[in-house]
Amino acid sequence: MLKIIQAIAIALAASSFQVQAQPYPNQPIRLIVPFAAGGPSDVLARAFSQKLGEDLGQPVIIDNKPGAGTNLAAEFVVRSKPDGYTIFLMMVGTQAINETLYKKLSYNTVKDFAPITLVASSSLMLVANPSVPVKNTSELIAYAKANPGKVNFGSSGTGTPLHLGGELFNVQAGTDITHVPYKGAAPALTDVLGGQIQTAMIGTPAALPYVKSGKLTPIGVTSLKRSPNAPEVPAIAETLPNFEVELVYALVAPAGTPNAIIKRLNTQMSTILNNPETKTQLASRGFDVQTSTPEQLGAYIKAEVTKWAPIVKKSGATAE
Repeated sequence: MLKIIQAIAIALAASSFQVQAQPYPNQPIRLIVPFAAGGPSDVLARAFSQKLGEDLGQPVIIDNKPGAGTNLAAEFVVRSKPDGYTIFLMMVGTQAINETLYKKLSYNTVKDFAPITLVASSSLMLVANPSVPVKNTSELIAYAKANPGKVNFGSSGTGTPLHLGGELFNVQAGTDITHVPYKGAAPALTDVLGGQIQTAMIGTPAALPYVKSGKLTPIGVTSLKRSPNAPEVPAIAETLPNFEVELVYALVAPAGTPNAIIKRLNTQMSTILNNPETKTQLASRGFDVQTSTPEQLGAYIKAEVTKWAPIVKKSGATAE
């Protein structure tokens, strides 16, 4: 009987060794998306996840975990085993803002994630109702200073990148444009179209149809350079140097994920994202492809946390 038990133990040990020795990946990978299905993050994830799965030889399964300002998804990832089978499509600006917006977080955006690569970005657009007598950034600044406390801007909600983008504008322009929070970008867009508010920060893809039809006046895009999707609209940075607010998406994993796995994912994602067909597909949906090394992404995340902390504090925004 003892010999039989020993034989079984040896067989189990050998089997365990073989499983451990199998190359990554040998099972499906979960891609955590912090927003509901159908939103920009979900659209972006579905644009590359199937190809990533094909290249890796294992399916990449999208798992939408919306809630708590992306913290629900972030906390799930941080608690996951760092084995490469749980990865996170992070909206960098949102996570950076959360570091200051929330008084208590159960994770640290800089320390608790292993950077893999930048994925894509999309700009915002500051727009005005045509009844407002301004056509560009300079005119809006002059108008706001001549009418202190009487000009407002709408956003998708307190503490969002759209809200903080407006506050950053106030800081750099020396204006006092009043924030009007909405429960989502759609109602803010509706009200600026209807004239209930004068200006609003809106995602460029959502704003463009109304700009092209003349229903909204484009003040400027929030990327450092003009958007390829709207080259006729100036960047706010052309008037306010270094002004930049972009919705930047990145792929990260739990801290402690082996470097070999990080490098494998980085290489595969770089190949996929730099494919001309992928770039064209994402551009048609309002995204600009961006890739990076893990080290570059880590430095960028840290810089974003530092950038947004004083803006969040100055705005007085707190998590609801």
